[in-house]
Amino acid sequence: MNLFTESVQALLGLGIEPKDLTSLQVSIRGIIVFVATLVMVRISSKRSLAEKTAFDAALIIIIASVLSRAINGSAPFVPTLVVGFVLVFLHRLLALGAYASHTIGILVKGKPVVIVENGRIDQRNMRANQITEHDLQEDMRLDAEIDDVNKIKVARVERSGDISFIKTQ
Repeated sequence: MNLFTESVQALLGLGIEPKDLTSLQVSIRGIIVFVATLVMVRISSKRSLAEKTAFDAALIIIIASVLSRAINGSAPFVPTLVVGFVLVFLHRLLALGAYASHTIGILVKGKPVVIVENGRIDQRNMRANQITEHDLQEDMRLDAEIDDVNKIKVARVERSGDISFIKTQ
C-alpha cells in the first residue's frame, strides 16, 4: 500500500473495530456520509424528501439506517456508501417505471381510494384505510373548510395518505 492509502485508512479508521474509532474518525466519517447523502438526495428526487408516498418514505428510512452504519463503523465504510447509491438508483429506476407505466405506478406507489361519493361514506374503504368518521370530519373541517359530508362530491385517500376533497357545486 502507498502512503496515501494508509493515511486515508488511518484517518477513517478503516479496518478497526467500531469501539476503537476515535471521535475524529467518526466525525470525518460523518462529514463524508453527509456529503454523500446530499449527492444521493440530489440524484433521487425532490419528492422523496417530501415523503409523498410509502415508496418515498421507505427510501429515506432505509438510506438513513444504512448510512448510519458507515458512520458508527458497524458496517464497512465504502461498501455501505455504495449500497446507499444503489438504493437511490433503484428508487429512481422504479420511479421512472411508475412514470412510464400506470400499472407499475400502482404497484410501487399505490392508488387513491374513494371514501365519500356524493355525500355517502364508503365504510368498507374507510375501514380498509383505518380512517374513522372523526378523522374524516377533522380533515373536512381543516382542508375542505366544511362540516357537512353531504357537501362532498368525492373524497379520496390519496397515495400519500392525505385525504383530498371535491365539493359539490
